[in-house]
Amino acid sequence: MAGWCWWSRARCLENGPETDPERERLWTEIFEQLDTNKDGRIDINELRAGLAARGLLSRTSAEEQIVREGDTDQDGQLDFEEFTQYLRTHEKRLRLMFSSLDRNNDGEIDAGEIQLSLHNVGVEVTLDEANKILQSMDKDGTMTIDWVEWRDHFLFNPLHSVEDIALYWKRSLILDIGELLTVPDEFSEKEKKSGFVWRQLMAGAMAGTVSRTGTAPLDRLKVFLQVHGQSSDKGSVWKGLKVMVKEGGLRALWRGNGINVLKIAPETAIKFLAYEQIKQLIHGSKDGGSLKVQERFIAGSLAGATAQTIIYPMEVLKTRLTLRKTGQYSGVTDCARQILQKEGVQAFYKGYIPNILGIIPYAGIDLAVYETLKNMWLQRHSSSLADPGVFVLVGCGTVSSTCGQLASYPLALIRTRMQAQATVKGAPQLSMLSLFRSIMAQEGVVGLYRGIAPNFLKVIPAVSISYVVYEHMRKVLGVGK
Repeated sequence: MAGWCWWSRARCLENGPETDPERERLWTEIFEQLDTNKDGRIDINELRAGLAARGLLSRTSAEEQIVREGDTDQDGQLDFEEFTQYLRTHEKRLRLMFSSLDRNNDGEIDAGEIQLSLHNVGVEVTLDEANKILQSMDKDGTMTIDWVEWRDHFLFNPLHSVEDIALYWKRSLILDIGELLTVPDEFSEKEKKSGFVWRQLMAGAMAGTVSRTGTAPLDRLKVFLQVHGQSSDKGSVWKGLKVMVKEGGLRALWRGNGINVLKIAPETAIKFLAYEQIKQLIHGSKDGGSLKVQERFIAGSLAGATAQTIIYPMEVLKTRLTLRKTGQYSGVTDCARQILQKEGVQAFYKGYIPNILGIIPYAGIDLAVYETLKNMWLQRHSSSLADPGVFVLVGCGTVSSTCGQLASYPLALIRTRMQAQATVKGAPQLSMLSLFRSIMAQEGVVGLYRGIAPNFLKVIPAVSISYVVYEHMRKVLGVGK
């Protein structure tokens, strides 16, 4: 019971006014109990063990952030002065957060105020879910949260603002499985003005670069099977790999990766800028707040279509370079020159219509599945609202993106075949509908999913690589708080 006394005492102080000396005495007790080896300092392991034992931490990395923010002398530990200064500063932040949530200034936060505040930062919860969140902090059963309950609940959770809650669910830049068709994340005006957004975009672009390079052989195999999959001597994963390696050696497995990586930056930037402009049109002003889910789908689809329209010639070049034979092109410029000379400008937009049509099922299903999984998590784990954790975040993003890819895959396959038609000797130049009918007649429904095996095989390594690189780049670029 002794281990709980300092937290119980914090609750006892609720009935009377607290003076600084009372808080200092409480902080002294907390410090002494966390300092298990009695050396006058608390390290990350002591903080982790002490807080976890009392069930006060919902975030796996919160103790690292607490030490990082409070460690003024950079020795990796907190002495008593650093510890109390951190708590003093953090309580001031919590007071400001409490005031911003308390819309009617009655000194208490109710479920409606929680729901509205989360809505304003892009996290949608029902009133019932808001009540569950409230109950996790409501110690006296009044169905409202006063300042003491709010402070005690978040004392060792290093949130800086309500927007931090929404930030945990921003994932479109974290995961790169080879397509950039996900609906962009919502960013606050503060994040845009501070330069946070562009650092986040840069971290995402670097993660995508490493991820795509690491999984390039599987991506080339997917494109190869999409185009040549109906051939008996090339139609399986193993046979396709053998044909590619035999024709050009191991280096041939990375053909087309250069242009695939090169298009990440312009596509990401164009889509983000287009999304922000479309968002303003939907709300009719620059200060319209966050979009609803259906509005995000519309804005995200239009932004994706805008980006794809501008960079689409790079998509055609990527397909041609991926399928090229040894010595066919000397590089990207030579490939573009040959296409222009032999087929004309229109060749750079072959497959454009199925590509644009594919954005709708991809973005719609991806967003719907992600929002569903997110809200299921929030409903079941409302007491640890702030941070879903790495595995939940990556899991939700992976499942939703994979579902989106599965739904749009037939259109992606038709797009690739249209882009590659001129490279297949004697192949007729079919339109989208003619090609669809031809595939159905000759190969059946299975033909619309050629190459999906290597596409699924690359999901887990692509997600793992992009997440690890993204987290590292966030630290390098100072994106993390």
